[in-house]
Amino acid sequence: MFSVQALAPQRAAAQGAPQSILLVSYAVTKAAYDRIIPQFEADWKKKTGQSVDIKTSYGGSGSQTRAVLDGLEADVVSLSLGADVQKIEAKGLIKKGWEGKFLYRSIITNSVVAIFTRPGNPKKINGWNDLDNKSVDVITANPKTSGGARWNFLGLWGSVTQNGGTEAKARSFITNVYRNVDVLPKDAREATDTFVKRRKGDVLLNYENEAILAKRTGEWTTPYKVPSPNILIEGPIAVVDQNVDKHGTRKVAEAFAKYLFSPTAQKIFVDEGFRPVTPQGKAYAAGKFPEVKTFKVVDLGGWKAVSKKFFDKGGLWDQIFSQSR
Repeated sequence: MFSVQALAPQRAAAQGAPQSILLVSYAVTKAAYDRIIPQFEADWKKKTGQSVDIKTSYGGSGSQTRAVLDGLEADVVSLSLGADVQKIEAKGLIKKGWEGKFLYRSIITNSVVAIFTRPGNPKKINGWNDLDNKSVDVITANPKTSGGARWNFLGLWGSVTQNGGTEAKARSFITNVYRNVDVLPKDAREATDTFVKRRKGDVLLNYENEAILAKRTGEWTTPYKVPSPNILIEGPIAVVDQNVDKHGTRKVAEAFAKYLFSPTAQKIFVDEGFRPVTPQGKAYAAGKFPEVKTFKVVDLGGWKAVSKKFFDKGGLWDQIFSQSR
């Protein structure tokens, strides 16, 4: 027998009563969502007559994933890594097959790894290989807490293996680079602040959209580098099935996720420095991003293999960290 209390959220939704959902995302998406969310709320109100309030939580993708696993009741997660969504799926909060729930395998944005340098580029850093230099102080976030940092790691690794280098050579290269890392900020936004505002380091590895945002806001006007080959950063969206069913918010949560593929949302993502995934978004983005040869996580074995090999307990990152600290 169903209780009246259990049915209350569903009845409220059916009657068009105001609803609130929680979006849990990674730090560098905030500027985009600050613009997208009001647009969706107004659009939803116009179409359905229902008011919806989308609350948000931002932080490093790894930290945000752990928060959801520990009980933060997100209705929608927009994380940096497909692997982070897989962790939430593994706990039973998201149903299997979430990748096929929305368009483009539920990927809403793309990006690549960018290299920030100091004005005039005094250390002559133009590509991946230039980071293997004991005189270069590298800033990158911590792969244990930041999705962006994991993308940086994979970009470094693939810069060798996708150019025909052996895994032994890749391991040597990436170990040398991380020996040059003295500061490991908790997320991509803090990494930018460390380099730009606190003036630490000779070079910063971060999302391309962070470089574009810093330039647009005037925080950092030095041209950034996009090394090649580069990792194609794919940002997924997923509805947290257990929570939306508990809250009675499935309809609006799924509508919000779908809205992120709309021309309006994709245009905003482009304006905020993300590479789009839809044909309309790509047409709008024409000429706005440098062309670069990319490879994907699947080219490195897929998220399960990559996570086990590099980032799980005892993986390559732990081994490098123990050697370099």
